[in-house]
Amino acid sequence: MEQPAADRRTFRIIRSAAKALTAATALLLAGSLAGCDAAANALEVLESPAGIAARAPSPADRINALEQLRGVPVKGRAPKTGYTRDEFGPAWADVDRNGCDTRNDILARDLTGETFKPGTNDCVVTTGTLADRYTGTTINFVRGQDTSSEVQIDHIVALSDAWQKGAQQLSADQRKDLANDPLNLMAADGPTNSAKGDKDAATWLPPNKAFRCEYVARQTAVKAKYSLWVTQAERNAIVKVLEACN
Repeated sequence: MEQPAADRRTFRIIRSAAKALTAATALLLAGSLAGCDAAANALEVLESPAGIAARAPSPADRINALEQLRGVPVKGRAPKTGYTRDEFGPAWADVDRNGCDTRNDILARDLTGETFKPGTNDCVVTTGTLADRYTGTTINFVRGQDTSSEVQIDHIVALSDAWQKGAQQLSADQRKDLANDPLNLMAADGPTNSAKGDKDAATWLPPNKAFRCEYVARQTAVKAKYSLWVTQAERNAIVKVLEACN
């Protein structure tokens, strides 16, 4: 059931306020959680639709990510046979049933100063400013036929990569959740996202080196959450990045 407009407005207000918060709460949460899910749960708090915190990963984050990576199986890449985007459900479904599709939820989460199309109950984002993590640049987003693609929503673990590393064994609902999980989604510079394609950490890392630690930590968290695996080359690349984090 679609949420009432008043509830969606309340959600937007909470999210806007949360954008200004630091990651202190999530760090405390990570310290209090037991087991290898700690990093994933803390990152999910940071990357939830209710708020996002921009910060450099701490030494504790690096240790948590390395610990979590130890629990991710290492296997060879499976054939891509049978992969289509449809295997992960309709693009940008409203999985949280807040009345807005996932693309607009992520745009509203990651952009600042966003405006919305009138009559959409603050769902359809029309403008905003993106501090792009992949490039370290600032992008002015304007919704339109010729401009929307300048900001794309990236799957941090590409769906094709996920398909070749365990997602074939997931249920249809689990794959749909993976494709729409805020932990695995981020607004990004369109051309850079296109250049990334379905590459893993062994073959592609963000040009913005300051984001690489968080990037591979989130890839690790996603793969652990959905029982996916990594290749040996991918694991080596992730370890190399995490060990170099300050």
